[in-house]
Amino acid sequence: MLDIFSTIDSFVWGPPLLILLVGTGIYLTVRLGLLQVLKLPKAFHLIFSGSDGEGDVSSFAALCTALAATVGTGNIVGVATAIKLGGPGALFWMWTAAFFGMATKYAEGLLAIKYRTTDENGEIAGGPMYYITIGMGEKWKPLAIVFAIFGVMVALLGSGTFTQVNSITDSIKTSTGISPQIVGPVLAILVAVIIFGGIQTISNVSTKIVPFMAVLYVLAASTILIVNADKLGSTLALVIQSAFTGKAATGGFAGATVMLAIQSGIARGIFSNESGLGSAPIAAAAAKTNEPVEQGLISMTGTFIDTIIICNLTGLAILVTDGWKTNLNGAALTQSAFSSVFSDLGAHALTISLVLFAFTTILGWGYYGERCFEFLFGSKSIIIYRIIFVTMVALGAFLKLELIWIIADIVNGLMAIPNLIALLVLSPIIIKETKKYFDKNK
Repeated sequence: MLDIFSTIDSFVWGPPLLILLVGTGIYLTVRLGLLQVLKLPKAFHLIFSGSDGEGDVSSFAALCTALAATVGTGNIVGVATAIKLGGPGALFWMWTAAFFGMATKYAEGLLAIKYRTTDENGEIAGGPMYYITIGMGEKWKPLAIVFAIFGVMVALLGSGTFTQVNSITDSIKTSTGISPQIVGPVLAILVAVIIFGGIQTISNVSTKIVPFMAVLYVLAASTILIVNADKLGSTLALVIQSAFTGKAATGGFAGATVMLAIQSGIARGIFSNESGLGSAPIAAAAAKTNEPVEQGLISMTGTFIDTIIICNLTGLAILVTDGWKTNLNGAALTQSAFSSVFSDLGAHALTISLVLFAFTTILGWGYYGERCFEFLFGSKSIIIYRIIFVTMVALGAFLKLELIWIIADIVNGLMAIPNLIALLVLSPIIIKETKKYFDKNK
């Protein structure tokens, strides 16, 4: 059974999906005229300037909620895994995926506002389910239902529960010795208090935790690079060289082919920033704005922060400290980079980062799953979903079923397909809205 699902997982996250994900990003980048470069300063300005309009939360809070879900264990564990599997060149392809992914994330944010609606409880409902059914028409509803089913599965089985809970309980046990059987129920209670408060409570918590954890991690990782500044130039050269030749440093990682570097770098990059998966526009739809383009610009900064900044710092820290040449992998590999500069303090700082990253991912995906569940079963079903979600969080401390993780990885990838179809079909609308906005605001 495990072998069968592992094969399916390798196929789902294989070249066809990666080409579709990056290809959509390249197409949108060209059609939008390198918007992710030329309009990035304006995008960051919009985050803090605020905007008025209908919605449940501020644009900044919507971005923090989306970042809460994307900035997770992938930024610490996923980057280390990609480098271990594909060599230093994987980092270059992670940059590539993020660069084109910014255009994809912009398109998702724009459509989220343009085609959002209000549910029976008076709350904003949006995301791929709605821009498929409203933007593309009711005949496409089966595609929206497929997306929502996969979204619920990812929230309840993967990114929203088991993988994050396991990361939290394992980290705390390693650093403090506290049993997962104690941490799990406490975690479930904390999640319940926040999840049952709805988007307002989730966004309030996210706006406090996400900036703090991001700044803490960026400062710590930057310090590692400053201490090893003499190696930074040669490390960047190694990353670029390895991306196209598959070669690594002498005596280092052997057998990393170009294809493996490309596949592991792009897959882990997209898995971390979720550009094209369709999750972030669910949070973006709740933003208080009437300008789809402005929310699109704000949304694309999420990919920049997640991958170009946080994942990149993790990767460079691992490479400059030479930890990637050892037998370590995953969180232990990243921890060795932090410990090389901060000693035991580095291990504790990484534990705090990992716990906060994973906890906010639970909250963000809790909301994504709720919106998908409501689309499928109506607003009266929300209470049922929240009970199931909290129960799965509690169970996460006791379950370590590899099969569940593989299934979660599969449905995570499958989420992208309905969303990417929608982005390509609705691309004329995206381009038209963008041109109209910038012509008006010249």
